[in-house]
Amino acid sequence: MPRGFTLARAWTRCLARRDMPSGKIPSPVVIVTGAGSGVGRATALHFCRQGWRVALLGRREEALRATIRLAPAADRKRLLALPCDLGDPAGIRRTVASVLKRFGRVDAVINAAGNNIPRRSLAELSAADYAAVMDANLNGVLTLVQAVLPAMRKAGHGTIVNIGSEAGRQASAKAGAAYVLSKFGLTGLTQTINAEERPHGIRACCVFPGDIDTPILEKRPVPPPPEARARMLQPEDVAACAWFAVALPARATVEEILVRPSQPWVPPSKA
Repeated sequence: MPRGFTLARAWTRCLARRDMPSGKIPSPVVIVTGAGSGVGRATALHFCRQGWRVALLGRREEALRATIRLAPAADRKRLLALPCDLGDPAGIRRTVASVLKRFGRVDAVINAAGNNIPRRSLAELSAADYAAVMDANLNGVLTLVQAVLPAMRKAGHGTIVNIGSEAGRQASAKAGAAYVLSKFGLTGLTQTINAEERPHGIRACCVFPGDIDTPILEKRPVPPPPEARARMLQPEDVAACAWFAVALPARATVEEILVRPSQPWVPPSKA
């Protein structure tokens, strides 16, 4: 077995043993947003395969249950579907309370939910669309982080992984103004968590993926063709990055991960 996987599993066992009396040791707990599709779905299943208990958050309960059905039957009892709108701060806080009531702890949070809109340029962006993107991509993340901090501080550890975008490092016309602003904000939030919460044993990582083949691509003004999507990152690639950031021993913090397609698609030139 590769050394990296050996260390990761040892860290999972270490998390499970923290502050626990002798006897049966429960597995660690992760909250994954956007778990009904794309990166969130892949991440929830990845952590499930590693033996974690997973709280799946998303707007559509049926999509969350579809994710659970993709897990082996024996593992599904460790998966909890919790419909949650990231635009509803009170609902987010209630959802975190439900996770703590069910599992008693939160060891990690993966903020994988994301949204964009077709009419995204500065010239055509509406106030309503701007608010919807900011709620899903940034405001809801902030509320969720604030909601889990007391439990993580009490435990003395926690890892928060924010799935950003290359558009959170360099503005992109194809991403649009609201998406770019939200992802730059997510970068700043990640840095703030590390600046303020390290003394409490809490660390954060921002993952900056290039293009990923997920349903959000259908919201582009001109969706990419199949040959372009075939060259993009897959949700499982980004899920592996999130797992890497969480599975490292507590002495190490990966603050940023930049991951891009190895062979990006180039549109054929027009003669």
